[in-house]
Amino acid sequence: MLRGIEIRGKVDKNVKSILTEECLTFLAELERRFGGIRKNLLQKREDRQVDINRGILPTFLKDSDCKRATDKNWKCSTVPSEIQDRRVEITGPTDRKMVINALNSGAKVFMADFEDANCPNWENSISGQQNMIDANNRTISFTSPDGRKYELKNQVAVLFVRPRGWHLNEDHLAIDGLPMSGSLFDFGCYIFHNHQILKSRNSNPYFYLPKMESHLEARLWNDVFVFSQNYLGIPIGTIKATVLIETILASFEMDEILYELRDHSAGLNCGRWDYIFSFIKKFQSYPEKMLPDRAKVTMTSPFMDSYVKLLIHTCHKRGVHAMGGMAAQIPIKNNEQANNAAMEKVRLDKQREVRAGHDGTWVAHPALIPIAMDQFNTHMKSANQISFIPPTTLNLEEIAKSLLSVDLVKPGDITEEGFRSNIVVGIQYLEAWLNGNGCVPIHNLMEDAATAEISRSQIWQWIKHKAPLSDGKSFVTLQYYTRIFKEESDKLEKAHPNSKTLTDAIQIFNNLIVSPNFIDFLTPSCYKYVVESERKTYSPKL
Repeated sequence: MLRGIEIRGKVDKNVKSILTEECLTFLAELERRFGGIRKNLLQKREDRQVDINRGILPTFLKDSDCKRATDKNWKCSTVPSEIQDRRVEITGPTDRKMVINALNSGAKVFMADFEDANCPNWENSISGQQNMIDANNRTISFTSPDGRKYELKNQVAVLFVRPRGWHLNEDHLAIDGLPMSGSLFDFGCYIFHNHQILKSRNSNPYFYLPKMESHLEARLWNDVFVFSQNYLGIPIGTIKATVLIETILASFEMDEILYELRDHSAGLNCGRWDYIFSFIKKFQSYPEKMLPDRAKVTMTSPFMDSYVKLLIHTCHKRGVHAMGGMAAQIPIKNNEQANNAAMEKVRLDKQREVRAGHDGTWVAHPALIPIAMDQFNTHMKSANQISFIPPTTLNLEEIAKSLLSVDLVKPGDITEEGFRSNIVVGIQYLEAWLNGNGCVPIHNLMEDAATAEISRSQIWQWIKHKAPLSDGKSFVTLQYYTRIFKEESDKLEKAHPNSKTLTDAIQIFNNLIVSPNFIDFLTPSCYKYVVESERKTYSPKL
């Protein structure tokens, strides 16, 4: 074993093929150089939350490297021709069949997700990396139990990879006695094994970067990119990455984030579901910033509309793509009327995005690609519309106010139906996650960690501030939650008797709600459960 490196997951031939001595040496270098900085930045997140709870609201930075730049009209470097046109992108987990279907789907880009659509158990993490290698080699194939064979077409989508966020660890690999960063593990394995394959095909390593809260976190990613390119003998600027603006704090530092990554930037993306979750989390102590039922928070809500407009303006000013958000709808079988209504929502959403100035959009299901493609083909005749810079007459103070502006919750905004839905979605998603699935169809929507986070965080905040219910006389209390929670969890257990993972999911969900302090993310609690379950099946060398 290499000095200070411990594989704490099961070691088999698949693990050995990914975690070679050379790859492990590279991963250790990443962790030793950047792991401490990551932890310091995570502490800054906690400190910032304390300030917000004390009443110090976010605002635009008055002084930053971006604002001190000699050339105020700086631009990000140009992206390669193969990703100039990104009008429709599909996302999904890294399992083999999904990768093949997504690459064959007709979308311009497939984002293979090691983050919100993935449960990072050891098998998923390792097999996902192998699937990326095979996809880039164009050798990936799959045969289903019923004998159906899946292979790549001649024309496939461009592959992007999303590693885990900075807050997540990889417990299966320890460097100098401590778990390494999940972000660095996912990124490091991918770039190490694929950079030469991509070069041979005249392509590049492309990434999506999630959950950032500041330009300092973007700077860390840029430093990781520069080091990795030097280590692997790749020209600086070969790596390109799109940052998901999915936290309220990052929305105040979009220009700075692009500046930090200007040699490696492939634009910004509206990560709408995590953005809503972030708004709830960051303003957990503010009763005036509670949000209504999840279904009522749309992209036309004033604070969401302001965020979209600022992102498009900022990206196009700096010469990069402004990507739209996810359509989570999936086809509804055996109900034509409901299906038509759902698809119409998708059409209108994508029409709104392209008319606003977005250069592309996301879908969660292949059936939505033609709908999204039709809107972008109709309203965007060129590869993108980066040259269009939407005018703005607002000053920074007014923009800051609009980003934080929500209507006060009133009776009728929070319904018992919405409350019950949050509980059911949260529990069902957690159960799927504990079983290794991070992307789950529930109630005709494709749910991932972000939507589950909204479900549980809304309930926590509604209880904390005794949100008014529809009748105008009742309020959300812990007692109200306990009653509804028992009714819904009993229904689930009756429908799925003797399911240990369901029982555990119910307990985890309840713990998140009744905790006196808001728990930042639900995935670490679930990840601990997954790792402990894995270790019962083998004896790792510790």
